Amino acid sequence: MEIDSLYIEQVIATRTWKLRQQVLYPEGSLKDVMIDVDFDGTHFAATIAGELIGVISVFKIEEGHYQFRKFAVLPHFQGNGVGTALFKSVVDFCRLWNGVSLFCDARIAAVPFYEKLGMHIKGEHFFKKELEYVRMEIGLFN
Repeated sequence: MEIDSLYIEQVIATRTWKLRQQVLYPEGSLKDVMIDVDFDGTHFAATIAGELIGVISVFKIEEGHYQFRKFAVLPHFQGNGVGTALFKSVVDFCRLWNGVSLFCDARIAAVPFYEKLGMHIKGEHFFKKELEYVRMEIGLFN
């Protein structure tokens, strides 16, 4: 894959839904990936040659504290730096808006990826729709 041609931009919420569904809930529907606060968030998309290959959404929870959700990269593009580039875009965005922390509720299988990005486990494991998660966080101090 030509990572050199990777392009990341902010997009509207609706642009993220189909890819979220394909990657996160392949047996589900678009309703499974739409969240109530989607239109209050900021959404980033990764494309190569115009093809949407990854998305991530970030939400301000309270002053200085942000959460990212619905982070998805098409399977055949995973492991090539796409997710890392999307994550860095979110970190840069949060820092621009004086963010001090960024967290997510991570699927257990994704914990090693998030740890490589500098995130740390905060709290106990929990379940959502029969999937196991744990909260992870990173400080955004420069």
